[in-house]
Amino acid sequence: MKIGLIGLPQTGKKTVFELLTNHKPSEKELISNKPIKSIAEIKDPRFDWLVGFYKPKKEVRARIDIEMLPKLEKETIAKGEIFEDIADTDALCHVVRAFQDESVYHVEGSVDAKRDIDMVNSELILYDLMFIEKRLERLQKKVAVTKDEPSQKEMELLLKLKSHLDKELPLRLLPLDHDEKKVLSSYPFVTQKEMILVLNVSEADVANTELVERFRREYEKLRIAVMQVSAKVEAEIVGLESEEERKEFLKALGIAEPAINVLTRVCIKALNLISFFTVGADEVRQWTIRAGSSAPEAAGAIHSDLQKGFIRAEVIKYTDLSQLGTEEKVKEAGKFYLKGKDYIVEDGDVITIRFSV
Repeated sequence: MKIGLIGLPQTGKKTVFELLTNHKPSEKELISNKPIKSIAEIKDPRFDWLVGFYKPKKEVRARIDIEMLPKLEKETIAKGEIFEDIADTDALCHVVRAFQDESVYHVEGSVDAKRDIDMVNSELILYDLMFIEKRLERLQKKVAVTKDEPSQKEMELLLKLKSHLDKELPLRLLPLDHDEKKVLSSYPFVTQKEMILVLNVSEADVANTELVERFRREYEKLRIAVMQVSAKVEAEIVGLESEEERKEFLKALGIAEPAINVLTRVCIKALNLISFFTVGADEVRQWTIRAGSSAPEAAGAIHSDLQKGFIRAEVIKYTDLSQLGTEEKVKEAGKFYLKGKDYIVEDGDVITIRFSV
């Protein structure tokens, strides 16, 4: 599961990538015009609390794959290769410039975040429409000769998609049944993917939520998550030597935690993943699984043997543990649960798997 980082030139996309992954791309990587791959750790306060509580010998954060894709500019859009890169991701994070800085040029000559967002969204829709039109042309020729029923049904489905896209709506908003999803599973549609908008704002606007709230209201109808960061400020936070300095800096800015930490958790949600935790004196670890996964599937994320020999899951809710303070008090309150194979794991579950081999 991977997030594709996209953006126009000079948006701060590279800085956001570096902040997420702690990987500074080499000059060779940057001029290759190919996706640059790395890994981001999920920064979750619940994990930090559990580490502080259990004081384990080892701590392991959950991680996700991040790919910084080539710049979205006229040349890459015209060639179309950028859309193939986008199609190879599971969700998109679009970094948008919302800061004013005369020393940093803008390809359109001025800073207008809404214009840039709508332009990119339109290009993604246009790509899907062009694919459908080409596919329909081939199917029409085939059906005219063979009268093939599956091809006819596929044509009907593609026409349904085309009608939706013609309204400037992404395919992720279109309800599809199981059979329709199966037909489309091999197609490289880019607007089916969940999307996050990251508004890169100036230091002066770090605590100003007016723009991000306005965009949330506007783009929630397109099922786009919207948040803001100041890549410049986030880089300054990372550069501070001590945790105490970072806390003081954040306090002075009037923000609770680095926005880049929040972004890692927004990425998890965009990938339709949830987190569960395994804990103890030896190790505290955060795991990610698809939302809706069963307890045996969660066990399988840890090790295939645990899924094969699954007996039960012993579950404590993170909120209960953090509020009540000890496992003993959780049990006394009747909030220690024994769950079987049909249990659907919830975000924040602290789980112990019992199994036999």
